[in-house]
Amino acid sequence: MQLFYNETLHQKSTEFVFDTIESKHIIRVLRKKEGDLVHITNGKNLLFEGKIISANAKKCQVQIIQITSQKATRNYTVSIGIAPTKSISRFEWFLEKATEIGVDAIYPIKCEHSERKFIKLERLNKVLQTAMKQSLQCKLPVLHELMSFKELLTQKFTAENTSKLIATCDFTKKKNPSLQTTLKQSSNILILIGPEGGFSPAEKEFALQNSFIPVSLGSNRLRTETAGMLALHTVSLVNQ
Repeated sequence: MQLFYNETLHQKSTEFVFDTIESKHIIRVLRKKEGDLVHITNGKNLLFEGKIISANAKKCQVQIIQITSQKATRNYTVSIGIAPTKSISRFEWFLEKATEIGVDAIYPIKCEHSERKFIKLERLNKVLQTAMKQSLQCKLPVLHELMSFKELLTQKFTAENTSKLIATCDFTKKKNPSLQTTLKQSSNILILIGPEGGFSPAEKEFALQNSFIPVSLGSNRLRTETAGMLALHTVSLVNQ
């Protein structure tokens, strides 16, 4: 199945016109004709089945013939606060893989040791959309504006009973428990991943003051994007 995305679709939508780029892809590349079916999601757990009524390579028009509400695949939420990498392509890779593995919200954070202080949300959201479509999901992760470490930690989270974790290998002289042994099934999760320079001592102390639990992702030193992917994969495995 080829999945398309448009955030404007809703429960009462009856017709839809694709933009020029997607119209050309549908008609010229996929060779769809009038009467053929296409599938679209609005990224909010709705799947739309449309029948092509105008096979125009500039304005492909479909009639919505069925709307299906997709059930959430998880009975918990998983959010990650992560410092964008100096190389934006590495951060884009993380966003792609995070979407494929499963994540509800991504909070880019500025830390004391961060090397990147600016991101382009529009570009990064396109990465999320492409990954969502490729993995045939109907829920688009929420990518928040870049915020400071302290801003994120003092936010009030809507998901109740959220386990707040911070991944670090040198939080104290005492060895931290592994993420895998700390996680509980069906528990809402917020995990923090720092820049490659790590969290500063002040940030670690602030995390403790705000009820974050330090966890380990193993003994190896990991790149930021690798640590983020490992954390999300571990959450997924524990909840299988």
